[in-house]
Amino acid sequence: MARSCELTGKKVQYGHNVSHSNRRTNRRFEPNLQKVSLQSEALGRSVPLRISTRALRSVQKRGGLDAYLLKEADAKLPAGALRLKHQVQKALSGGRAAKAS
Repeated sequence: MARSCELTGKKVQYGHNVSHSNRRTNRRFEPNLQKVSLQSEALGRSVPLRISTRALRSVQKRGGLDAYLLKEADAKLPAGALRLKHQVQKALSGGRAAKAS
């Protein structure tokens, strides 16, 4: 499983530890990923995601998963989040009601 956020696409970054003598050794900067289940009102279910704490704060600030996905530009979302956004848009536009009839 790749260490990347499913909503923002934030990935591992690489850099150096720099000692007092200025020796550089390689290191990794890993995103703070958490496994959470966010409730989607449009889909009527909870969606399990592995997201960074920064993304979780953004979702809460915007008022939930649906609001975050709808306000975020398509170009900024990774493929999985874009798929989820299209499902939310379809459910809100009545695509779900048409299938039930």
